[in-house]
Amino acid sequence: MDLVIRDARVVDGSGGPSYRADVGVREGRVAEIRREDATEPRPQGRRVIEADGLALSPGFIDMHAHSDLALLRDPDHSAKAAQGVTLEVIGQDGLSYAPVDERTLAEVRSAITGWNGDGSDIDFDWRTVGEYLDRIDRQGTAVNAAYLIPQGTVRMLAVGWDARPATPDEVTRMRRLVAEGLEQGAVGMSSGLTYTPGMYASDAELTELCRTVAAYGGYYCPHHRSYGAGALQAYEEMVALTHEAGCALHLAHATMNFGVNKGKAPELLALLNRAVGDGADITLDTYPYTPGCTTLVAMLPSWASEGGPESVMKRLADPETTARIRHVMEVEGADGCHGVPIEWDAIEISGVSDPALDAYVGKTLAESAAERGEEPFVTAHRLLVEDRLGSTILQHVGHEENVRQIMRHPVHTGGSDGILQGTKPHPRAYGTFPQYLGRYVRELGVLSLEECVAHLTSRAAARLRLPDRGLVREGYRADLVLFDPETVAAGSTFEAPRTLPVGIPHVLIDGRPVIEDGRRTDVLAGRSVRRTPAAR
Repeated sequence: MDLVIRDARVVDGSGGPSYRADVGVREGRVAEIRREDATEPRPQGRRVIEADGLALSPGFIDMHAHSDLALLRDPDHSAKAAQGVTLEVIGQDGLSYAPVDERTLAEVRSAITGWNGDGSDIDFDWRTVGEYLDRIDRQGTAVNAAYLIPQGTVRMLAVGWDARPATPDEVTRMRRLVAEGLEQGAVGMSSGLTYTPGMYASDAELTELCRTVAAYGGYYCPHHRSYGAGALQAYEEMVALTHEAGCALHLAHATMNFGVNKGKAPELLALLNRAVGDGADITLDTYPYTPGCTTLVAMLPSWASEGGPESVMKRLADPETTARIRHVMEVEGADGCHGVPIEWDAIEISGVSDPALDAYVGKTLAESAAERGEEPFVTAHRLLVEDRLGSTILQHVGHEENVRQIMRHPVHTGGSDGILQGTKPHPRAYGTFPQYLGRYVRELGVLSLEECVAHLTSRAAARLRLPDRGLVREGYRADLVLFDPETVAAGSTFEAPRTLPVGIPHVLIDGRPVIEDGRRTDVLAGRSVRRTPAAR
């Protein structure tokens, strides 16, 4: 063997009981599993890791990541590798960097500066999905990456930023762009239906795009139209839409947030149970924290963002329009804030694009406003303008009981929704997977270790239709994690969000050590993970 992991507690990802075994790796795959009660000789290897009872699991799959530029900017990518993540799914929330042309590349870079930075340090030498994935392969990175075609970016290409129905010809072009992306290796399509311009798409338009996704065996991953006042209706809309299209559905960061949804997780789970019972192919992901994270500009009403970032800036410069925006946000509840009047004391600034504005970071807008002796909207307006829409926020609106109930559901998988940009990012970017294992398994007992590992590995691999990942099984890829169930924990906190986890000494991709004895190696074993079945 190239490598033998000796005397490990194998938590194989199936959800079944763990067992003691030696695991041999050859040519990047699991070649032999010898249980402790076996009679055949123990495998021998050129290299041996003495597990001494540490848990050995498949590599964790981050089903919702925002590392689209981070993978290229910093291939070391310790934020994810140190958690045991061996594959992450990017291109989320309907906004990413392929497919693009010159116009849309500039627009999307501006629109999601708060997620990924402005990209001034990146050579954008691609335009298509395939070229973007090729770039990842040429450069190499710490972890593997799969890509979702961003529906909002596709709409930018075909329709622009107008809040109007797409014409039949525009729908045809969007379907062609989606098909091309799937043919080039994307695993499905994402939407951000509280973000412009993707939110301007009608259900009929989305259904047509989902028909194309279904034809290629992909899945639809919507950030749906409301996580607040209309959350249940928004979930129902996505279930009905994908049923009509015959498309698999994966619900992104499936939370029940804001005061209106406290205690309503059972209603969401009942909806999912009915749909799955009727034969729907549905999965979801969540992160094990209560606050959310997005950009400050996302809180605006959608009409204020029509036309793209430069149009937003013009509206913010007009006093009459600004007053109207304020009324909608504070009184009516903007669709950007999920139909709920904004709570300024729940909006914490987590990052800014302009370092001169760092004084805002780590404070709520209510706190910064009080320091300035002004109303919170005035502070928010100033920050939007001075940071050119590049500020990120934490939104403290979640409910712990909802988080726990949703993560127990059989179709649940793990997704960090990790935004790595900003001075004080959400700790989920660095801590999601050890947080599951440490807090929710060991400390709270919400899930057993075997159940939790299955959620984070094989269920995600099944959604991605990857036939050789997600289990510790002979013939499967040796994407593996060794961790200590007694000590594994997220090091990241809201106060120190970039702290790496503890209790995860070894991470392998294709049998190559990405983390060794708790330290990042120089190995860049990650590549794009593509799925290109023929269309039906």
